[in-house]
Amino acid sequence: MNPLERRLSGILLHPTSLPGPHGCGDFGPAAFHFIDWLAAAGQSLWQVLPLGGIGPGDSPYMSPSAFGGNPLLVSLERLADEGWLSADEVRPVEGLRADRVDYAAVHAFRMDRLARAARRFAADADPAARSARAAFERAAAHWLDDYALFMAAHDSLGGPWCDWPAALARRERTALAELRDTQAQRVDFWRFVQWCFHRQWQAVREHAHRSGIAVMGDVPIFIAHHSAEVWSRPELFELDAQGRQTVVAGVPPDAFSETGQRWGNPLYRWSAHADEGYDWWTRRLRHALEQADAVRIDHFRGFAAHWEVPAASPTALQGRWQPGPGIALFDALQAALAPAGASLPLLAEDLGVITPDVEALRHQARLPGMRILQFAFGGDASNPYLPHRHTADSVVYTGTHDNDTNSGWWAQARAAERQHLLRYLGCSADDAPAALLRAALASVARTAILPMQDVLGLGSDARMNFPGEASGWWRWRLQWESVQPVHAQGLREMTALYGRLGP
Repeated sequence: MNPLERRLSGILLHPTSLPGPHGCGDFGPAAFHFIDWLAAAGQSLWQVLPLGGIGPGDSPYMSPSAFGGNPLLVSLERLADEGWLSADEVRPVEGLRADRVDYAAVHAFRMDRLARAARRFAADADPAARSARAAFERAAAHWLDDYALFMAAHDSLGGPWCDWPAALARRERTALAELRDTQAQRVDFWRFVQWCFHRQWQAVREHAHRSGIAVMGDVPIFIAHHSAEVWSRPELFELDAQGRQTVVAGVPPDAFSETGQRWGNPLYRWSAHADEGYDWWTRRLRHALEQADAVRIDHFRGFAAHWEVPAASPTALQGRWQPGPGIALFDALQAALAPAGASLPLLAEDLGVITPDVEALRHQARLPGMRILQFAFGGDASNPYLPHRHTADSVVYTGTHDNDTNSGWWAQARAAERQHLLRYLGCSADDAPAALLRAALASVARTAILPMQDVLGLGSDARMNFPGEASGWWRWRLQWESVQPVHAQGLREMTALYGRLGP
């Protein structure tokens, strides 16, 4: 069942933000404990950010693969339970912070332990484990082979892939065979890591389902140029004959940036996708829906039209709008992924410069859109983010991973926004951040999502990301001592009060 079709609420928290002993959250015991907390708080949905590997700036929206999972999310504790790491090897080392992710330190520690586990598996795994891994590799063959080869080549040569030896960049058969031979151990390592990621995340999801919790994933519209899929399918992207970018993705100037945002991702050659019946996108969304019960599609407006920036331009100011695939893509996804008459379990991130054609496309595709309460109090009663303008086919948030926390936003809000909120919600200034939580849960929108930071009343130091700033974000981590019984109790009471308590 599509969880976005019934009235419910949930929490936004990325797994890297979970507590744990090894420098960042993962799929270990804390993930199971968090699900138990969600159930106790009366929540029915856990929304995560993209689960793929991180890219420049530690962003999960710049992954080296559209299919591969983030190795840093593999629980070392669970690998020790399997006997592939020793107790000494999973003792946390000094310098791994509990309150922030230090990605450089975490990467060095975890990748060393994953390599040890891979060697031990190769030497000592029992037949059942080997059989389970082989079954995964057969099911994932359509992406896993290219992913493992790409990652092994990256380990040896760095990036970008278009600077690799020409034969390898062009994926000539002899060059790929040589890579498999000379980097066999590393190729096997990356296949092992993805199997561990898959089986651990499936165990987390199964626990969520037993607890009455659905999971909502996140699919970035764009992927990184230095990625397995762009290397393996360059004809699907706007590249020159050498595999280099001539244009890149971004957005025009907006509230976050006066010069726009030059994301730098390659743009799709939509005509090539259409020629193959959008098969690549179908496989990508099928994979995402095997990992989650519903999926948020980032930057939905890019499917109507996207902002094309010359690759040589340092900002997004010189960009122009170019048409996207429109409804043809979603018709293909509907035919391949949804039973007859059923809606796709997708959420359209329809924020930013939204024009009538974007709204028309969302309605044609029968997808809910997003309403952000922190955007509601600039302007007048016609502001579409105000609760009285919400519709049932929408998902309401206090803020997203790109916004400040409620408390941080309130502390810096303009005087006019403050007065509007106080009058509209009929609350005191001290109660304003909490009043936004109540307004989200009271909304007629079928789904309400609350960032965990807002439930805990945390300030700007708990902010997850700041769009347009290339480094220093994605680091916040939850501390269990911040979570008091009153948080679950109060949230459960409000969830019941506003008719969002699950069956």
